[in-house]
Amino acid sequence: MTRRLVITADDLGREAGSALAIAELAADGAITATTAIVVGPAVEEGVAAVTASGLVPHLHATLSSEGGMTPWRPLTTGRSLVTADGTLPDDPVAVGQRAQPADVAAELAAQLAWLHARGIRPAALDSHSGTLYGLTGRSFLGEALALAARHGMGFRLPRDPELYLGGALVPELRELHAQAVAAADAAGVALPASIATNRRTADDLGGYDALREQYRRILGALPAGTSELFLHPAPEHAVAGPDGIIRAWELRLLRDEAFRGALEAEGFELVAEW
Repeated sequence: MTRRLVITADDLGREAGSALAIAELAADGAITATTAIVVGPAVEEGVAAVTASGLVPHLHATLSSEGGMTPWRPLTTGRSLVTADGTLPDDPVAVGQRAQPADVAAELAAQLAWLHARGIRPAALDSHSGTLYGLTGRSFLGEALALAARHGMGFRLPRDPELYLGGALVPELRELHAQAVAAADAAGVALPASIATNRRTADDLGGYDALREQYRRILGALPAGTSELFLHPAPEHAVAGPDGIIRAWELRLLRDEAFRGALEAEGFELVAEW
């Protein structure tokens, strides 16, 4: 059974504190991919740091800001994308309720063009906070797949979503997922076999050892083919609140010899794209 794995550090550019850490992970071979939030406040330095380490960022398409942070602004002027002050909403549900497909398509194209203007040709596209997938309202999978097809990018839509979701899809979503996979295949857009990440809080996990054990179980459950493990590493105190604890643990995990040993024991071939 051949199993390949993309190990991705998400959220490059979200805040200044993580850019150097992600670049160091890239230089050490601890990750094989990263995703850039091109509307983020630290994206210029983040992209410069990781490209200097030999990594070509993927596009982390972003239609929402994050609570507790200075809101982000889109690159385009689509009115359905923004709140009254011209910033992206911090609630992903608002994106699904309000955003119009034409505005989304224009913003996705502009975010990709931002990378192209810096000589970066991303191998894949994915969605910050899941806003493209229809999990928070209207689906923008059509717009995302069209962009990916035009530019030869893969898309983070797992052929088998059960490991990520922790169980089977309900029948309605199962049919929508099957249609999306079929559309990607028809358009020639590469999809990962499976995707996985931590979705538990620090309080729920209780400590770093529980996080590491969870990821070891995930590695054992990944199927044949090329899958993606995506994490959100950041140094301690770079991100405020409980989310910062998880991000610091994930940074520690990627440097943990026991985790690297688990990757070797599972026999993964580490790759940069699917």
